[in-house]
Amino acid sequence: MAPHPNWKGYLKLSLVSCPIALYPATSAAECVSFRQINKKTGNRLKQQLVDSETGDQVDVEDKGRGYEVGKNEFIQVDDTELDALQIESTHTIEIDKFVPNAQIDRRYFDSPYYIVPTDAVGQDAFAVIREAMRGKGMVALGRVVLAKRERVIALEPYEKGLLGTTLRYPYEVRKAADYFEDVQEVKIPGEMLKLAEHILESKAADFDPSRFVDHYEVALVELLKTKQAGIQPKKTGAPVPERVINLMDALRRSIEAEQPKRPAARSTLDRRRNVPETVSESFRAF
Repeated sequence: MAPHPNWKGYLKLSLVSCPIALYPATSAAECVSFRQINKKTGNRLKQQLVDSETGDQVDVEDKGRGYEVGKNEFIQVDDTELDALQIESTHTIEIDKFVPNAQIDRRYFDSPYYIVPTDAVGQDAFAVIREAMRGKGMVALGRVVLAKRERVIALEPYEKGLLGTTLRYPYEVRKAADYFEDVQEVKIPGEMLKLAEHILESKAADFDPSRFVDHYEVALVELLKTKQAGIQPKKTGAPVPERVINLMDALRRSIEAEQPKRPAARSTLDRRRNVPETVSESFRAF
């Protein structure tokens, strides 16, 4: 069953519009999650709201929002006041521009959403907008209000619907120069580069997310199974990568190590794909 939509409104291209809904395209529900508990009793903990100055417990109905303008000085804003900020993108995603997909900096991508028409009458308008973009290979840019924040959203055809990806604003993306400034320019010998390229070619493959394995999740499930069975888990340390002393020698040894292992690596990965199938199924009892 599809989840409830995060947003319902209209998609608009010039004078053409249709009712749509946005559904989250990703979910973390299958991941193992923990609750906060009392280590002495094993009971679950409940969080309380406490006034930072008086120390008194605060009822949920007295919880509000405030923008800090000074030390312990806030401008109170009610939800009704925020809801009253009715800008166009609250109910309508109006397509402003179309840009080539390759021009969008990947650092700006945030959260993906599936976009579907919600009314039989608007199916034709939705299909026209979708297929026009598919034919041109362009990505539409619009704006949408989600969780009381206006976000830029990129729209592109995806199967029978649209894939919408919210984009970060420039002030949310850190400058790469601040981190790469001290990285030295290195002149790489041709032979060394060829060896590295050979290793890359030996590991070349098609993008297949079904082969992704969350090794930490698998290890976490095994830990929980072990503890539930009353067995004390063994402490194991993560392997420390060997420090490279001679880079050329390390590249040559990497090629030698990869050649005999390539067929076995694939079958091992296939076996791992089935253990476990999902976290919830393999550890449903916990």
